[in-house]
Amino acid sequence: MRERGPNYIVGLLAADAALTLLALNLASLGRLYLPYGVHLTDYYVVLPWGVYAMAGLVWLAVSTLLSVYTPRRPYTRLGDAWAVAGAVLLSNLAFAGLLYLSYRNVPRLLFVYSLILQLAFLVGLRLIFYAWGKLRQGERVGIRVLIVGAGKVGQELAQRIRAEGDGLIVAGYLDDDPAKQGEVYEDAVVLGPTGRATDIVRAQQIEEVIFALPLRAHQSLDKLVRALQTMPVRVRVVPDFFDLAFFRATIEDYAGIPLIGLRDPAIDGTERVIKRLFDLMVGTLTLITVAPAMLIVALAIRLDSPGPALFRQQRVGENGKLFTIYKFRSMYVDVETRQAEVPPADPDQQIVYKRPDDPRVTRVGYFIRRTSLDELPQLFNVLMGDMSLVGPRPEVPWLVARYEDWQRKRFAVPPGITGWWQVNGRSDRPMQLHTDDDLYYIQNYSPLLDLVILWRTIGAVLRGRGAY
Repeated sequence: MRERGPNYIVGLLAADAALTLLALNLASLGRLYLPYGVHLTDYYVVLPWGVYAMAGLVWLAVSTLLSVYTPRRPYTRLGDAWAVAGAVLLSNLAFAGLLYLSYRNVPRLLFVYSLILQLAFLVGLRLIFYAWGKLRQGERVGIRVLIVGAGKVGQELAQRIRAEGDGLIVAGYLDDDPAKQGEVYEDAVVLGPTGRATDIVRAQQIEEVIFALPLRAHQSLDKLVRALQTMPVRVRVVPDFFDLAFFRATIEDYAGIPLIGLRDPAIDGTERVIKRLFDLMVGTLTLITVAPAMLIVALAIRLDSPGPALFRQQRVGENGKLFTIYKFRSMYVDVETRQAEVPPADPDQQIVYKRPDDPRVTRVGYFIRRTSLDELPQLFNVLMGDMSLVGPRPEVPWLVARYEDWQRKRFAVPPGITGWWQVNGRSDRPMQLHTDDDLYYIQNYSPLLDLVILWRTIGAVLRGRGAY
């Protein structure tokens, strides 16, 4: 949330450039002295100055393109580390292409060394900054923030500031509710009413004031901002519709008018590109590998019961968009006549979507559900872009119609073949807990989390628990 100042940006840019060139130099030495590959002499290993210049310029161009050093670029926790890792990989792809067109004699192993070292140096620098920020926070050294409003939004803001370790410290709240005076929320105390703002800012040495007031209280905002104009503090406002932008809100300038995005994709930018490329590569390779098994399953379904091998159904995808999902048919074609045999809810009136004794499931259907083979045709959905390999459960429209408002936040990302819900109980859990798992995934998304979920999915499928 903090804006990174120009001194920080310039220093970080200079450090990254120096580390990039150092990585290339150390890679040259490593290729000369490490006992890997064919032995090469100095003639092939010592790089000309043009290679160093090219490496620096490519990094500058790619990092600028990806907004790695944008002063107002929002970052949280280890977000900078992920951003710079993506920039390093992309810049090295461009660097490799330029080397092919110019300095073809650069050894490939040297290039690999350079990539690994640059990635370690630049990501390591961010991790050092992150650890230093956490240490400063532990010592209570940082920018002191005063939150005006101790309600739901103010407390959520305080919780996130404390969790991010971004060098911000919540000194306390201001709130006009008499019942809240002196109370402690998220380890911060309500210091007084809003009328004492200037006195408290001065006494507590506040450097930043953030308004987190409900919309009905915004009439008093103008008066408070004017009072604070005489003091050396920055003033920010959290919109009252903060809860609608539960995952991320974006702000853009359109002809001088600020626009706040409330329903932008929760996974965007570089992360979105990485996720899509991963889906295409892994999805294509998986589809080629399992194609023979899919043909056998399709034949078994046709021989077991009348009807098509594939099952098509409308599901709700990202941002509520409907799409057609493909699965292997595991039920009889007269499923509507058997629906009355399946209770719609458990004794606690929670929706039960699947049951282990479902009379609608065929003999082959029990097997392919138990082994998750019925999900394989969804690889086509992944390649078409309707789904991802990892994401929230793709839900049926009639069930979405019964959702509460908070549950609809799961549509902020594309649905997935597997997800956090699948590796944490699958069909054994009530449907409302699936939504909790989906929201956890969205709020904690990272490419690494996708890899962890895919790895744990293998174990979940082999165990077969909750798959029916």
